[in-house]
Amino acid sequence: MPPRKQEYGVKQSSGTRSGSLIHIRPPVSAISLRRHSAVVPSVLTFAVIVASGGLLLMIEKGMLNSVETPPPRANGRKVDLRARNNAPAVDVESQILQEIRNRTIRSMCGQNNMPHNVWSLSPLQRKTLLQHILVNDEHRFLYCYVPKVACSNWKRVLKVLSGALVNVDVKVKMDHRADLLFLSDFSPEEIRYRLRHYFKFLFVREPMARLLSAYRNKFGEIEAYQRKYGAEIIRRYRKGYAKDEKIAGNDVSFTEFVRYLLDEDPERMNEHWMPIYNLCQPCAIEYNFIGSYERLESDAAYVLERVGVPQQVRFPERQTWYKPVTKETLHYYLCTVPQKFLKELLPKYILDFSLFGYPLPNTTTEYCRH
Repeated sequence: MPPRKQEYGVKQSSGTRSGSLIHIRPPVSAISLRRHSAVVPSVLTFAVIVASGGLLLMIEKGMLNSVETPPPRANGRKVDLRARNNAPAVDVESQILQEIRNRTIRSMCGQNNMPHNVWSLSPLQRKTLLQHILVNDEHRFLYCYVPKVACSNWKRVLKVLSGALVNVDVKVKMDHRADLLFLSDFSPEEIRYRLRHYFKFLFVREPMARLLSAYRNKFGEIEAYQRKYGAEIIRRYRKGYAKDEKIAGNDVSFTEFVRYLLDEDPERMNEHWMPIYNLCQPCAIEYNFIGSYERLESDAAYVLERVGVPQQVRFPERQTWYKPVTKETLHYYLCTVPQKFLKELLPKYILDFSLFGYPLPNTTTEYCRH
């Protein structure tokens, strides 16, 4: 009998066993064969950008000194682009992106100084991780939630599956703790069982876009964050305000926010700007699928189909009030920050850039003039 919480039965459903490799999502709609020849060069170009950006900076920081060359194929096996286990036909572009990410993670996480399982993490690292993994026993999956990467909508889905919400469109303020089951709620034996047998996934986002989203939301809209963090940031970094007790904290500049991040320990940051690596520990947990915010609709559809949720349960649409972080908006904000601060900031998020395949942002003076 598998270990379980008394009140949460564990179904022995077939087809949900976790594999050793990142699973590949099928598209919501089929991609025609005519596009396949154009997909590969574009993805390879993307890979070159990643290699020449993130990895070069890692070399500069001495982070790749002992990295060994990964095997030519996943676990030595040829990648099969055909569907398996009666799954729909795969999306070739997604297949290649996942393979690039899969190789990078294996290569980086295979080093001796990286954690190789949950129990090799420090107590603080393990506590953070287990408190960010949501559990659904009925459909046998684990979801590591990352703030500012559509996690509220994923929590809505989990609440619908548990019966706490009628549907994902119910107008209710999101309670981020109630009616949710976290991996930290279980005993070590129960945790090991779920890590070994459940489908494990997370969603990632371009690191600087995620930071900007957190900044605009928390310091522009949430009074509690303005009082707790905004006022302190202004006292620290704005000249003449060190002893001001009446600061509202609602006018923190993006440069002040970046300076604050430079002085913070990534392992002790607020979850909204803590690096994804520290939140979800992709070296300690072998995730079956890593979706992206940039492909949210199709990646979310794949996960829902993969874990076998009822067809009437869909991923919520973005709210009408949502303010997207566009490339132009991100360019504007990054170019307002002195380059010396950005050069110090990027290494704090370098594993998010490199492991998840995001190129480093171009913030050169020439680029910022445009």
